[in-house]
Amino acid sequence: MSEQTVDPKALNGGKGGAGDGAVPPEPASFEKPPLPEDASAEIRAMDAPRSETRPAGATVAPAAPPPASGAAPGFDIAALSADQRGQLEKLSSNLARAAVAAQGVIAEMALRNAERPPALTADPFHVGPALTEVMGRLAAQPDKLMRAQADLFTRYMDLWQATARRLHDGKAEPVAAPPKGDKRFADPEWSENPAFDAIKQSYLITSDWLNSLVAQVDGVDPMEKRRAEFFMKMLTDAFSPSNFLTSNPTAIRELLASGGESLVRGIENFAADLERGGGQLAIAQTDYELFRIGENVATAPGKVVFRNELIELIQYAPTTEQVHEIPLVIFPPWINKFYILDLRPENSMIRWLADQGITVFVASWVNPDQSLAGKTFDDYMRDGIYAGTAAAMEQCGVPHVNTVGYCIGGTLLGSSLAHMAAKGVRPINSATFFAAQLDFAEAGDLLLFTNENWLKTLEQKMDEGGGVLSGQAMADTFNMLRANDLIWSFFVNNYLLGREPKPFDLLFWNSDQTRMPKTLHMFYLRRFYGDNALSKGELVLDGTKLDLGAVTIPIYMQSSKEDHIAPARSVYRSAKLFGGPVTFTMAGSGHIAGVINAPVAKKYQHWTADELPPSLEEWQAQAKETPGSWWPHWAAWLKARSGEMVAARDPAAGPLPALGDAPGTYVKVKS
Repeated sequence: MSEQTVDPKALNGGKGGAGDGAVPPEPASFEKPPLPEDASAEIRAMDAPRSETRPAGATVAPAAPPPASGAAPGFDIAALSADQRGQLEKLSSNLARAAVAAQGVIAEMALRNAERPPALTADPFHVGPALTEVMGRLAAQPDKLMRAQADLFTRYMDLWQATARRLHDGKAEPVAAPPKGDKRFADPEWSENPAFDAIKQSYLITSDWLNSLVAQVDGVDPMEKRRAEFFMKMLTDAFSPSNFLTSNPTAIRELLASGGESLVRGIENFAADLERGGGQLAIAQTDYELFRIGENVATAPGKVVFRNELIELIQYAPTTEQVHEIPLVIFPPWINKFYILDLRPENSMIRWLADQGITVFVASWVNPDQSLAGKTFDDYMRDGIYAGTAAAMEQCGVPHVNTVGYCIGGTLLGSSLAHMAAKGVRPINSATFFAAQLDFAEAGDLLLFTNENWLKTLEQKMDEGGGVLSGQAMADTFNMLRANDLIWSFFVNNYLLGREPKPFDLLFWNSDQTRMPKTLHMFYLRRFYGDNALSKGELVLDGTKLDLGAVTIPIYMQSSKEDHIAPARSVYRSAKLFGGPVTFTMAGSGHIAGVINAPVAKKYQHWTADELPPSLEEWQAQAKETPGSWWPHWAAWLKARSGEMVAARDPAAGPLPALGDAPGTYVKVKS
């Protein structure tokens, strides 16, 4: 599903994602671009280095020519050189071009949206009732509100005093500072320029006060309060001064240095994103034309050996002369495409597992259209888990397989294991779960989008789409979970700075969302997120009541410390539901980077422990921290359950006929 180097933590809970979340590229350098030789004296003075005798942080006021007798204060344009006048004319011309282009874009957007049906509701996320309840409770607690107002006034008094001291002697300790890792204020001007520093601190004080005010309200339903907190954070993030041209020093400097061309490019980027979104803004996160599935992403060699309505099963080519007897079948989430496991050769989990002597199969889920709108969770279990494992067993001539379930693929795998236990069948020898939830009592931020009012609106939206939820709708939801990293950073880069987004394969994958069949998706949201039915032993699939306690095969549960979609606490609760031996591991980073962390990268760390005490805190207290990837720890566990060594298997030489080359056809279907 959908943490940011723009740190792998963005998509990933730190910080990806992407929905499941994704990891944005490294932030652009904030070195000041050189000014053109013909830049005006005024512009050059604004960009001039600070004098060694000037107090630190003080600004340079440009020297203005004395006004002519009787003239209004200011400089005389006629006194400028031809080159300076040309620079000023270029800036004016580009600003006019940008204004005209913006008018055209807005008019086009209005015309396109005039043809759309009216919005189902003015409050699609149904945050209004939550905010009403919170504000009502605040009004009923005037003493708390008065203390909060007094605290805000005190903070502003401190800021004004600090700003005055800095203007006087150039030194003052900041009253408010952005949290570590907040890249919105990375430009040195946010700290070195007193004006921008005051703007930044004023915003931080106000946003922190608003968010704290909501967080401290008593007597509110916990889920309503959590929803109000989430949307207040979204609101305050949106109003960051870094998101506006006139209060972003990087954007202002780029505007002046380019003679206004950066703003023209920004409007052009805005128009292109509107065109790509069919009249709805779809902010580009990378260069989508650069990547080709099967050419420079998803390139591990293999064959499609099985296909039905829901999956293509890919068997990957071996890289060793011998392999373990028991193959591994991986079930990724169907909300995203499987090639997160095979982005590049150097970080491909599929290639790495093949190098460990594992025969690897991966289920590539269909990107469903309206003809599959009625597919159910039961169908995904039968035609996904059951069919995929059966095909792999037939291809390899073995009585059982090992399996992996990633995110929602893990939720389906766990449900299927309980179904198999109830039926008394055991095609699966062991199961590994990547960032997967089976107990949703403490689920991640997606829980905020699952109250019944919101679900009814979503259901209506899917009906309008012919019974499927668009991939863009899924992408928008996951991007909102990390708005600063996955929305606003690109808003600034693409539109305010007029730059093209950097090529980044992970963000290409993050944007390559799939559609959701209505019946399946609503069942998942209501019965798992809403009712937490599986963990309570109340879920029925294919006429069978499920009990995870009846699952006694070996289980490996991987979690990530900073996962915002499947929090480690939620995954730990899930691990406690099984009736057999469970190995629990916690990786550094988040939902994507915590999982896809090849050992060669030598990044992050992981924690392991032999016991499974009642709480995650107790587990952490006894866990051993190890630098680097958790993959080797898992591989040792997996190999011990993968049987003897046998001759490597050629995907094209098994009993199942090869239907095509990896990565298959389903993965190439765009939403």
